[in-house]
Amino acid sequence: MSTRRDFLTVAGAALTAGALAEAKDTPVLGLIFPPIDRPVPPEGLIMYPSGVKFIVQGLGLEALTPEAYDKAVPAIKPAAEKLAKQGANAIVMMGTSLTFYKGEAFNRQINESIKRATGLPSTTMSTAVIEGLKTVGAKRLAVATAYSDVVNERLSAFLKEHGFEVLKMKGLGLTDMDAVPRVTEPELQKFSAGVCNSTPGANAMLVSCGGLRTLEILAPLEKEAHVPVVSSTPHALRAGVRLLGLSGQVKGFGALLAKS
Repeated sequence: MSTRRDFLTVAGAALTAGALAEAKDTPVLGLIFPPIDRPVPPEGLIMYPSGVKFIVQGLGLEALTPEAYDKAVPAIKPAAEKLAKQGANAIVMMGTSLTFYKGEAFNRQINESIKRATGLPSTTMSTAVIEGLKTVGAKRLAVATAYSDVVNERLSAFLKEHGFEVLKMKGLGLTDMDAVPRVTEPELQKFSAGVCNSTPGANAMLVSCGGLRTLEILAPLEKEAHVPVVSSTPHALRAGVRLLGLSGQVKGFGALLAKS
């Protein structure tokens, strides 16, 4: 009995040591979210349940308006520095409209400020969706968003800067931050499919807003709309884990995530 207890004790200690070593070696992805209290996104834990650790900092964005974005931008650099101190190995500025609302030059400026402040590889959600659209061969877009017409105009200009033809863009008209997560997945799928199916000639779709839950609707939406779909949070997470040297591949959630 003594020998068995000793064996189990040693084995348990070895397993614990192994788990601690694995946790220590797990790469850490830092996420900067516009809302102040956004937790680790559940999409990240579904897509990458192991092999990567997520840590989060929020900015305190008050509304989905250009005026509110202006107030939130100064908080980006301090948030990035906090994530670096907490052990992040790479950083993603989450928040599509916050990074596209002043065009591509401003989007690059945000990313460069994060890199200079932390010395870490980084990207933005807007850069991630642009790269995602290019990866799936998008040229002519149908776009569904959470935004008002004012923000949609900024997004349309941003997409055109990158050479995309925006055939149709329609938003839910939301400016209240708290209203965005209340949009249900069935509601969003129906809305997005309606936008795409009423846009003949579109060869890809973008669903824009990091606060919308899109992961589970990607595959059914692609099946219904017959085009590849890129959306904010899942594809920004993919871009982030790729900065860590991982493939980002996750099957079952649409064409882009299935790619290695």
